[in-house]
This record gives sequence, C-alpha cells and structure tokens, in this order.
Amino acid sequence: MPKGFDQLDPAGRVRDVGRYIREQRRQAELSVRNLAKLAGVSNPYLSQIERGLRQPSARILKDIAKALRISAETLYVRAGILDEQTEDTDLVAAILRDPHLSERQKQVLIDVYASFMAGAEPRPAGDGDVGVGPAPTGEAAAPAAGSRGAPEAAGADEPAPARPRRGRP
Repeated sequence: MPKGFDQLDPAGRVRDVGRYIREQRRQAELSVRNLAKLAGVSNPYLSQIERGLRQPSARILKDIAKALRISAETLYVRAGILDEQTEDTDLVAAILRDPHLSERQKQVLIDVYASFMAGAEPRPAGDGDVGVGPAPTGEAAAPAAGSRGAPEAAGADEPAPARPRRGRP
C-alpha cells in the first residue's frame, strides 16, 4: 500500500491489526477466551477486534501483545498508532561495539546474520516467523571447536556432560 494511502482507509488498518492478532493467537494455540483472559478484555470485545469491528486503544494493544508475547510496537504500527521504521537498525555496528564478545565471536555473529539476510524475503517486523533464509554456510554453520555437534555425540541413553562456564573477559 503506498505511503499515506492507509490514512485514507483507517478501517483497513483496524481490519489488518485484527487479522494479525487472530493469526498470532492461532500460532500461540490460544482460544479467544484464553487470550481475552490473559489480556484482561472480554471475549466479545476481543472477537470484535479480530474481525476488524473495533479499534483497540494503545493500552489494549499493549495488553494483547504482552499476552501473545509479541512486540507491542508491531501492533502499534499495524494499527496506525506508530509509523513503521523504514531505516535499518545497525545490528552489525552494535555487534562490533560489544566489549563482551571476542573478535571471532563478533565475526561469526555477523556472518550468520548476513547469511540470514541474504536469503530472507522482506516482511514486516515481528511477524512471528522464526525460520528465515537458508541455513548458514561456511564457518558460521560449523559447530565451534569443543562443542557438541549432533545429539548422537553423547550416548543415546546418557545425558551430555556439562560444559564448563567461561567468564566474560
């Protein structure tokens, strides 16, 4: 939808946020009744929100997001309360600034992130999908030295030995 067009169709935003809440509720395997109870709203009101008949307040959206364990910001954007962030957050810069990571850890994180982004299709933030993009390749895909690769590395009947904890540098 072209930027600004959604302002001409506020009912479309209400329907969109309702559909999104319904999708998220179903993915969480919650009934309308259970989600309503967790969010502190009535069953009929939640049903009306999901069908796009009611426009929930920011507080109600926050409570629904908390109950669904999703970002309230995502619901605010879908409801038209917040504008969508078009600028990319600079994750790579944040990784590079982290003093608790070794240079090797930083490079592996950046490689994994780049591999996900290379194969990921653009989609709204916070859509609930976990599996995006192809599996990482190269060094980032290989288990780190000294780590268990597959579950069969330990005996099938015995628990894996505990790994020693390392302190941060």
